Formats: sequence, C-alpha cells, structure tokens
Amino acid sequence: MAPLVKDQVEPQHAKILAIGTANPSNVYYQEDYPDFLFRVTKNEHRTDLREKFDRICEKSRTRKRYLYLTEEILKANPSIYTYGAPSLDVRQDMLNPEVPKLGQEAALKAIKEWGQPISKITHLIFCTASCVDMPGADFQLVKLLGLNPSVTRTMIYEAGCYAGATVLRMAKDFAENNEGARVLVVCAEITTVFFHGLTDTHLDILVGQALFADGASAVIVGANPEPEIESPLFEIVACRQTIIPNSEHGVVANIREMGFNYYLSGEVPKFVGGNVVDFLTKTFEKVDGKNKDWNSLFFSVHPGGPAIVDQVEEQLGLKEGKLRATRHVLSEYGNMGAPSVHFILDEMRKKSIEEGKATTGEGLEWGVVIGIGPGLTVETAVLRSESITC
Repeated sequence: MAPLVKDQVEPQHAKILAIGTANPSNVYYQEDYPDFLFRVTKNEHRTDLREKFDRICEKSRTRKRYLYLTEEILKANPSIYTYGAPSLDVRQDMLNPEVPKLGQEAALKAIKEWGQPISKITHLIFCTASCVDMPGADFQLVKLLGLNPSVTRTMIYEAGCYAGATVLRMAKDFAENNEGARVLVVCAEITTVFFHGLTDTHLDILVGQALFADGASAVIVGANPEPEIESPLFEIVACRQTIIPNSEHGVVANIREMGFNYYLSGEVPKFVGGNVVDFLTKTFEKVDGKNKDWNSLFFSVHPGGPAIVDQVEEQLGLKEGKLRATRHVLSEYGNMGAPSVHFILDEMRKKSIEEGKATTGEGLEWGVVIGIGPGLTVETAVLRSESITC
C-alpha cells in the first residue's frame, strides 16, 4: 500500500510580496550641507578643505539626504565631530535603540502592503553596519513589532553596501526550503557611526560626508503566494556572489574608538566597470545559460557614487535612462548602504504603475539587482517582474 502523502504545492521561486522604506525626519539639502558641516565641526576657517568639499558635493549628483544627526546632537556630543576623539560609546548608545526603530518603521509599511497577519511571519533577517550589541537589532525588532518569539532570526552585521542583494539570496533560500515560510527582511543604516570631523590627513571623509545617508528598507519574501490574497512584485530567480580580484583595499572600514574609520579608494569605479560584464554574464548563466541583451533588462544598481553608476552604464553599453531609478535614489536619498537597492526597486515599481507600464520592471520581464561593497564584493540577484493589472 502506498504511503499517504500530504497534499503538496509545487514549489515556485521565491517572490517579493511587499516593500517598505523609511528615513529619519531630518532633511539635508546638498547645496546647504557644506555650510552645516563646516559650522558644526568648527572648521569654517578651513577654506582649502571647504573648496575641495564644495567640488565633491557638486559632483555627487545628490540633491538631498536624510540623516538622524542634528546640530543639537553634535553640540551635546563634541567627541563625535572631533577627529580621532574616543566616541564609539556615545555613538553606539544612540544607535542601538534607533536602528531597530527605523527598521520598525519600514517593516510596518511592508506589512501593511502585504496585508496579512503579522503572525504569519516565520523568518526575520536583519542587516545593519551601524550598531553592534547583544541581544542584537533583530531581537529588538521582534519586541517592537510583536513578532512570535519563535520566529527564526538571522542577524547580519558589518557586511556593508552589497548586503541589500545578499538578504534577497538568503530570503530566497529560506522561502523555497521551508513550506509556507514568509520572510521579513529588514536593512537599516544610520551613518552616525561614520560621521567624523575634518582633517588634512584623511580626505576620504569628505567623500563619505557628501554621499552617506540614513534609511531603512523592509521586504517580505515568500514562495507560492496565495492567489487573491498576496500580490507579488518581483520573482527572485537566481543569485550569485563574487569577489573582484585584487580589490580588497577598495572599501575598508575599521571599528575603532573614534567610530568607524573608513577608506574609500578612487579605483572602485574602475574595478566595478572592469568586471561588470563578467559577473553579470556568469549570473545569467545560472538562469538559462544565455547572454542577455543588457538593454533588455531593468536594473537596481547600488548607488555608491556617480562614478560607479556611470561605469556600469558605460561598460554595459546601456541606453540613456536605463539607470533612471538608480540615479533617482542617488539624487533624492544618497548612499544609504544596504537599503539602497530596495529603495530603487520600490521607486521602479511605483513609477511603472504611474506610467502605465505592463510590468513592475519598467515594462520589462527580466532585471538584476547589483550590490557592491567591501571586498570588493559584488552580489547579484536576477529578478523577474510581475504583470501590472489595473
């Protein structure tokens, strides 16, 4: 007699079922930021540095950013803006509660869009490079949201900017290998830990001060969405991670008493541009073994800076406007680290609906998320868009 088998649903690729984003309330316009920075760090007399910083801001293609830090916070904590001063304790005391709160705001938006009871969340992935405490931000978010205490938690610390794609890979694995799983992914960054006073000996800080920003994203991922109940946005088809050879020095961050001491090489755009065709070709080999016409895809590229975005566009031979969503997020939010690529997907699907496109991916079927960060590590996720029904 054949064994009784429970009715099973044919497994599908995991799908993004909802996206939520959040930022601190403080808006800083790039045209005003140099005055703010040099005033609060008491460097108004440094006209040489000011001229350099003005040029960096003008070339950043960033119009505004959102930051947790305020002038009042800095005045009350001068160690944060005094270069080299021990200030890690002060920074972490701020960020350990604030990072989960910002993540909560994004998560609640995603859960609202998803429209299902929070009790259906089976897995939680929390990603941040902003705070390190135990219990971690994942534990705090469980309490803030009222998640089931038995939710399966995964905490990712200090991965950096490529991790927005990493969490999609992990969520895909969880969703496809645990029947009925619904995975809540949260990435939250508050760059207070990277804020430093100015010095002639560490000019990388000027680049970070012109680009880094705060934000949180939340994505809900699951396989076999329930018809008429869940509305998929993108299908996560395949993922791949690689390290660009001999690029370890490209992006480096060290936790020190002064906060995160970081170094940003001017060679990063060259490294990315010189390898983008290769790693995308190998990523799509996992899908159908065929080379893609890059202009037939939609893109979410980590907005690490204008030169990186330009290199991706140039080396792939992309037509003008192909990276519109990426450039929009760089302009209106800056570089928020891991959450950035989710902001881009959110912008893309909303704009696609607004413009009457046929799919969530700007009317196209296939697309790719490209995360870029320390290592240099590149994490890619091939997505398939969903049809938009009016």
